[in-house]
Amino acid sequence: MAATLGILGICLLFSGVRVTSSAMSVTIAAKQYKIARGDDVVIPCAFTPQLTGEGVQITWTAAPDVAVDPVIKILSFTSPSKTNPNPNPPKVQTKYKGRANLKQDITAGRADLQLLKVTSADTRVYECGVENVDNQEDGVSATTSLIVLVAPSTPVCKVEGTLEYSQDVRLSCRSEEGTPAPVYKWQRYDTNNRPQPNPEKATDLNGVLSLYNITKETSGFFTCTSTNEIRSASCNLTLAVMPPSMSMASVGGIVGAVVAVAVVIGAICICCYCCRRKEKPEEYAMGTPEGEEFTDKDPEGKEDGPETLVSYEEERRVKSADRLDPEDNRSERSYDRRSDYTDRRDDHSDRRERYDRDERYDDRRDRDRYSDRNDRYDDRRDRYDDQRGRDDDRRGRDDDRRGRDDDRRGRDDDRRGRDDDHYDSDRYSERYDSRDRPPSVPPNKPKEPRI
Repeated sequence: MAATLGILGICLLFSGVRVTSSAMSVTIAAKQYKIARGDDVVIPCAFTPQLTGEGVQITWTAAPDVAVDPVIKILSFTSPSKTNPNPNPPKVQTKYKGRANLKQDITAGRADLQLLKVTSADTRVYECGVENVDNQEDGVSATTSLIVLVAPSTPVCKVEGTLEYSQDVRLSCRSEEGTPAPVYKWQRYDTNNRPQPNPEKATDLNGVLSLYNITKETSGFFTCTSTNEIRSASCNLTLAVMPPSMSMASVGGIVGAVVAVAVVIGAICICCYCCRRKEKPEEYAMGTPEGEEFTDKDPEGKEDGPETLVSYEEERRVKSADRLDPEDNRSERSYDRRSDYTDRRDDHSDRRERYDRDERYDDRRDRDRYSDRNDRYDDRRDRYDDQRGRDDDRRGRDDDRRGRDDDRRGRDDDRRGRDDDHYDSDRYSERYDSRDRPPSVPPNKPKEPRI
């Protein structure tokens, strides 16, 4: 029977119910107290007053973190009595010095515990014990629990997923601390900051808002609120849903590609222009480009008059016509032909001089101007050397052709000389010699009439 009563007393002690003896009783108003972290709290403890002159000992303890560990002593105090009229002040344990105080009034039956700037570690069960100094068997106690509340920290909002049409995204919201655990809620606002319901098929669970098959209408302003019993905190997100081709990464890639292509094209154009300018003088120095017909053009591109090759038959026709013309016209045409042949010989001589000048220019170019480009133009020089060989062959054939022309001209000159001698000796000499003789009378001339 005694053991049963002891177990019942222990259960009542930790349940916060007033435990009484025949002499006194102790009570705590509430079974649980909640306070914000960093605030001050007073846990009240009331007991039945004693007769005047009797001493009372008051103790405050706390439950340990582990049940098998000893209780945590906070403070103790003994009131004045007949045997001890000058008691010591409350004795506070080292761990609670500066943070724990006893607010007591023995005659009124009050022994309240004050804790300053509570922390999360102060969340535990506290016990207020009162006993008669002269009769320690009359000791009684009461318990209560203290919960230190921690306001939610400012939550961190994140977006998981790609903000493009027909994609699924998750908006997460989480506070690093908060006691009790905070509750999260997402609220959507439009571009004019007006509250809007969350999109269809969206789920809001434990601070995670899941959005499925997002569209342009999903864009807007989202706010997450983290709340517990003390206060609340919030964070914001702005969503801008765009088509896949209009995402910032794609736009940046396209712009970068266009700029790169423009730079490459510009560099190629500049290189081509510079190469053309550098290669243009070489076209005349290197000879006629491969595949083109050789012509007697000077390096500056100036063209001489077209060379006319007169055949022997044509000259004979011309000479036959000259015989029928007056002697002055024939002489003038003969002189013009001789001048024409002389001019042609001069033209050929000028061309030979220009070719020689071109070769000297090639040598000077190789020595001075293009000495630093030997490696780059080796292959091109080989091709141009082959082309020069072909040009030399053409020049040789032209020289042969000019030699034949000169021979033909010599023969023509000899022929003209013989013709001139023939005309002068036969026809012209007789005409001019007969000027000194009296004119002959034709046989059929009528006689002068008689007077």
